[in-house]
Amino acid sequence: MNIKGIVVGLMDKKTKIEILKTILAIESINNNEALVADYIASLFSEYPVTVEKVTYAHNRDNLVITIGSSGPILGFSGHMDVVAPGNLTDWVTPPFEPTIIDNRMFGRGAADMKGGLAALVVALLELLEKNIKLKGRVRLLATVGEETGEYGAAQLTKLGYADNLAGLVIAEPTDNMQRIVYTSRGVIDYKVISKGKSAHSARPQYGINAIDNLLAFYELAKKRLSAFTETDTILGGITHNITVINGGEQINSIPSSAELMGNIRTIPQYPNQIFFEALEKIIVELNEKKDFDLSISYSFPEEAIPGEPDSNIIQIAQKVHQQYWKIPVKVTGSLGANDGAEFLQAKGDFASIVLGPGSHTSHQSNEYIELDTYLKAIKFYQNFAVTFLNEQSQVI
Repeated sequence: MNIKGIVVGLMDKKTKIEILKTILAIESINNNEALVADYIASLFSEYPVTVEKVTYAHNRDNLVITIGSSGPILGFSGHMDVVAPGNLTDWVTPPFEPTIIDNRMFGRGAADMKGGLAALVVALLELLEKNIKLKGRVRLLATVGEETGEYGAAQLTKLGYADNLAGLVIAEPTDNMQRIVYTSRGVIDYKVISKGKSAHSARPQYGINAIDNLLAFYELAKKRLSAFTETDTILGGITHNITVINGGEQINSIPSSAELMGNIRTIPQYPNQIFFEALEKIIVELNEKKDFDLSISYSFPEEAIPGEPDSNIIQIAQKVHQQYWKIPVKVTGSLGANDGAEFLQAKGDFASIVLGPGSHTSHQSNEYIELDTYLKAIKFYQNFAVTFLNEQSQVI
């Protein structure tokens, strides 16, 4: 596969689609994002921009591209990883051989969210090609590891790349650009390990059943977390589910170990610390009992994203959106987490929105993006960048 780049001269429709196709063809399943970063960086090699690769791990590079040299910074963000394609027999076309059928581009990541990422990239290339003088800067934050914990965004945030942004647009799919998401649930993934003592099942009194002890945690956790009943008008209430349980060695032995994994989807009314304290209190209480040995750990927890439905960035997005779509865009929330949860921890006070092309087929077989929406999204992002920075310069 050749990913050295395309000659970006006249940015015609064919070239825009070819860039999308090339990005989709790179197999970046929870890894290998460096190839995506290399390809995108190559597209900007002839332009006066700042290109920085920030390595997270081997073959895993975040990419930061900044156009403009001074003034307020508008952040554009998209992630370069995709989820596994699943059962290949469920796909009409190979997931990493992007194919156009009925004006739709099929391929893993087409909706979530290489389609949105490609639209951002092409929008920036066209701004440069047209030599449009921006009243500020635009910074592309292309991240690794969003699907498994937003740790690329966390790294970039820690290093200061999102500090003092004037606003942030994340191009995750929002029903083909028909929704602006301004608030999102957070997520806490946790694991509890129970240690016991093996014995013959005919003489259980000589062992400690790790599964029994784990189930004691299970029951208490379900009961205690069900007491968090406050709801958000947009996002609803929290959810808590035990999603994975493993334990035991063989059928005639008392299990010496067991573990479970749980998933909590949070809302802005409840900081994550409240749930950490509730879960850890259960662990302490049970470990005070005879024969209990439980421990808990967390995997990349994300805070819920609060927001205001009438913020300046949303008003600008609505104004620009109506130039391209007849149906008014809906301002709403998301039940899923995104990189914004990390970027909003940066210095400064700014709002983020999620608005991107892409169908409802995220994480499904035969994932696709409508090419008309993709091409229109490119125009939207260009117009939005110019309009947003113009208004920011007037405020300053």
